[in-house]
Amino acid sequence: MKTFLKVLLMAAILIIAIKFSPVIFVGVIVGLLVAGVLGVVGISLVAALLAVLVAFAVALSPIWIPVLVIMGLVSLFRKTEERTPPMMAA
Repeated sequence: MKTFLKVLLMAAILIIAIKFSPVIFVGVIVGLLVAGVLGVVGISLVAALLAVLVAFAVALSPIWIPVLVIMGLVSLFRKTEERTPPMMAA
């Protein structure tokens, strides 16, 4: 008797699923469209942020390029101390 009830319940669930499949299909399509629109908006926002960052870096280049040159020259001509690597405790 228990198996018969399980089969009957599965049949009822299948009938309900078949009846609601158009509604579920429309919901899935709407969800995919919303996800696509949000994806396009997200990609646009990332591109705009990247453009702002590049413009900011270009605007500040008269400052940071000479600073990098000075730092490079200092590190090139700085005397390095010969250090012995630290010993590991045994």
